[in-house]
Amino acid sequence: MPTLFTDSRSGGVKKSSGVNVLPIVSETWAQIRDDKNTEVDYLIASFDGSSKTDITVVASGSGGVEACAAALLDDKPCYGGVRLRRNGRFVHSFMCLTDALLCKGEEHSVYTKLQHIYTQSMRNKYISAVNGVLASMYKNGVLNVLEGSDNEIDMRPGLTEDQC
Repeated sequence: MPTLFTDSRSGGVKKSSGVNVLPIVSETWAQIRDDKNTEVDYLIASFDGSSKTDITVVASGSGGVEACAAALLDDKPCYGGVRLRRNGRFVHSFMCLTDALLCKGEEHSVYTKLQHIYTQSMRNKYISAVNGVLASMYKNGVLNVLEGSDNEIDMRPGLTEDQC
């Protein structure tokens, strides 16, 4: 139950999600929603560099759901928006892979990677859980920028428009 202190209808304190969605996100979304623009039909937004609050566009382009699914990041939460090709509807998504490998891209043997993952597993699971919770707390703040989106889809690698 809201109180006079927290209820915005009474002039109380308005709570913020703490996320800072950079203007490039809404600008890119406006391009996607523009019927005359055929060059961009999806965007993926995520944390800007090492920031824990600033959200920027990390990928955009054409190719619909399939291209968006192929461009997902595996080491950061992804907030996305897509114009569906079959009916022109706009959908949004949120995806967070919490089991990203820390040594991805490094030249280590499989044994060294497994050893590193094993010794860091508890620390990584905690960090992944915290990052996942923060990302899902920010979800509505980010997705609210994607005006006109009428449905959330379960975005994941390999998703096709037929599966939406």
